[in-house]
Amino acid sequence: MQTDKTDYPFTVAGAPDYGMFNITIPRGRTLKVENSAMAYMDSSLTMKTTMGGGFKRMLSGEKLFINEFTASETDGEIGIAPGTPGDVGHLYLEDETVYLQNSSYLASSPDVQVGIDFQGFKGFFSGEKIFMISCSGTGDLWFNTFGGMIEIDVKDNYVVDTGHIVGFTGGLSYDVRSVGGLKSLFFSGEGLVCRFSGEGKIWIQTRMPPAFITWADGFRRVKQKKDD
Repeated sequence: MQTDKTDYPFTVAGAPDYGMFNITIPRGRTLKVENSAMAYMDSSLTMKTTMGGGFKRMLSGEKLFINEFTASETDGEIGIAPGTPGDVGHLYLEDETVYLQNSSYLASSPDVQVGIDFQGFKGFFSGEKIFMISCSGTGDLWFNTFGGMIEIDVKDNYVVDTGHIVGFTGGLSYDVRSVGGLKSLFFSGEGLVCRFSGEGKIWIQTRMPPAFITWADGFRRVKQKKDD
């Protein structure tokens, strides 16, 4: 896995708070992009919509379609922007697999297979969705976070709150459990965590959407009921 190699030259703008990518699609090549992530593009690019992950991806809560942008006659530029504020990242996969949380996939080159990985009861009891996006093969992968992004090298064991996980490499295994006992689970303010084991990398985000929604709800304007 490399972070500097790419088949699609790109630059980053707005990072780390509102990151987005400007990607050059070489002539004759195609780029797979998450539905609604295109911010702008050269008029020479053509777009085709395909089923991205099929019915299983729809069940995961992700958008059902992936858009494919092709540069047929000349190189073309495209701007890719995530729907949430935060940082963005890029990896070059070399016959390997990375797992991403549902909302983190942004774009990939055609040889990267994008599918759904079923987490089984580990995902169910974590309170998270029971599907993750698996990205495997060789090629470019772009993804995003909610808040800032931190990369962690795991050599043996590591514990991460489920809501802070952006993605992890395929060489890691994990179990979902509470930090302490039942009292800690319900009253400590801490939820369930993933205990990773093995050797690989984890990407975490510095903010969690549910926590932000809870904080923002206190500022929500409430319509007062009129007295009868």
